[in-house]
Amino acid sequence: MRTTTGWQAAGPTELRRASLERRDLRPDDIAVQVDYCGVCHTDLHALDAYDRHTKAPLIPGHEFTGVVTGTGPEVTTFSVGDHVAVGNIVDSCGVCAMCGAGQENFCHSFPTLTYGGTDRQDGSTTLGGYSREYVVREAFAYPLPSGLDPAAAAPLMCAGVTVWEPLRSLGVSPGSRVAVAGLGGLGHLAVKMAVALGATTTVISRTQDKRDDARKLGAHDLIASTDTQQMATARDTFDVVIDTISAPHDLAPYLKLVAMDGTLSLLGYLGPVTVEATDLLIGRKKLSSAGSGGRPATAEMLRFCADNSIAADIEVLPSSQVDTALDRLRRNDVRYRFVLDMSDLD
Repeated sequence: MRTTTGWQAAGPTELRRASLERRDLRPDDIAVQVDYCGVCHTDLHALDAYDRHTKAPLIPGHEFTGVVTGTGPEVTTFSVGDHVAVGNIVDSCGVCAMCGAGQENFCHSFPTLTYGGTDRQDGSTTLGGYSREYVVREAFAYPLPSGLDPAAAAPLMCAGVTVWEPLRSLGVSPGSRVAVAGLGGLGHLAVKMAVALGATTTVISRTQDKRDDARKLGAHDLIASTDTQQMATARDTFDVVIDTISAPHDLAPYLKLVAMDGTLSLLGYLGPVTVEATDLLIGRKKLSSAGSGGRPATAEMLRFCADNSIAADIEVLPSSQVDTALDRLRRNDVRYRFVLDMSDLD
């Protein structure tokens, strides 16, 4: 086994520095020195649900960049010294219809998650990127384009690909009208990508407070969801509404914004929702969702971001301040993504 250091959950609000074990390299594995790891709301959910009395440790972190430090004998894509990015999926069955279609994120036997997942060979629990080293199959690591800053690129591997998939699958292109509800970790990247795809892009936020931010990100307008007149004026306007709001909320006002034959795509809140059929019927509107991305889409997303100078707006903290990052994230005190610098684990 290989030994490294990381941040292990000691409870819902505390992580402690700990020694971790990684598997020895399998033939198609690479070892990655983790340099930067994004802090995702999913990490908060995992920590909130964690029982410290369980046998399996919890090491969060599923969007990171780093450098290859070792390769298995069958690895052909990477060499030692290559810069790579890894997201929230590190394996899949590889044989189901979804995997065959390049949608490993929808694997019929469920994809192996970067942390809290079950290794498909030895049954061990996967430990995440809040650590100095990660071992991963080469098929689930991606070359990091030279034009992307490694720290700002880390959140692309979860937040970025999560908004990229619906934008691409729904055909967003020049002439499209896109609204992004919620301007946070997901939303700010959705705005950047929609604008780069050529769409006329509007932010929907509770107030006008983020109007300047929206403009800086490239948005053409901002609508306050609490302003009934603005919402009424925008009725039946948008071909695609990307909903990144993480808390439970009424979908009806957002469906009213969708144009005829358009789509409301839920990305932020994935719990139970209630929808009036008539809100879909009037205008032949569609309700969809998406999560993460398959290997082809993830690789495409990274190339697109490099070509269009897109990366996350981040605040970098030393990994020793992970508790601070998580506490501030709970309070939504970040614009728009925390990234941990893992070098202090050396």
